[in-house]
Amino acid sequence: MAQEPGARAESPSKAPHAPTELCDLATLKALAQPRRQRMLQHLTLHGPATSATLARALGLNTGSTSYHLRELARYGFVEELSEPRGQGRQRWWRAVPGDRRFPPRSRQSPEMRLVMNELNHDVYAADLELFEQTQLQAGGYEDPWADAFPYSRGSIRLTLPELRAFFEEYIALLNRYKRPDADTPRGARTVLTRFLAFPAPGAAPETHPAPHNRRESDPS
Repeated sequence: MAQEPGARAESPSKAPHAPTELCDLATLKALAQPRRQRMLQHLTLHGPATSATLARALGLNTGSTSYHLRELARYGFVEELSEPRGQGRQRWWRAVPGDRRFPPRSRQSPEMRLVMNELNHDVYAADLELFEQTQLQAGGYEDPWADAFPYSRGSIRLTLPELRAFFEEYIALLNRYKRPDADTPRGARTVLTRFLAFPAPGAAPETHPAPHNRRESDPS
């Protein structure tokens, strides 16, 4: 999960949502719990699940998943489905859609920064592990999704307001492609997207124009 400008916590969505800033320390602590992060990732990838389903998938016990689901629901990250699914009286849960953002680092208290550092470290590691695992498991030439791993590294020269605008344009692009399940064409798959941008270490703003032949980006 990225930081300011416009940090965003990932969750599935059927329509664009107004941004909500998560500025309450208790809410951030609830979100940062590693097992809850794993549960949210599973709900994002595989859709609604019961506490028993999550326990089997993640190697946890049902009592643990039930507790963490209730805590996630308490802070608005998951919700219980109202319509019945399957047999019996099982409780099904889904991730709540939303464009959730974190306070800019300049407005974070020292304790909040510690929570955010831990949260970001765990999430970045989980994202990289999932990317590498999925890429290794991709099929060969007979698999039409074998090449579905676009990747780019680059650099651009921006002012801070331009960087904020750049991020909002990225979010708007994501929202353009979000649609209800009924409008999703056959053959579509859930595609996980991540955005990361940060100023180059030790680079101070230049007071003179950059050379015209300077290479600004190097996508790969």
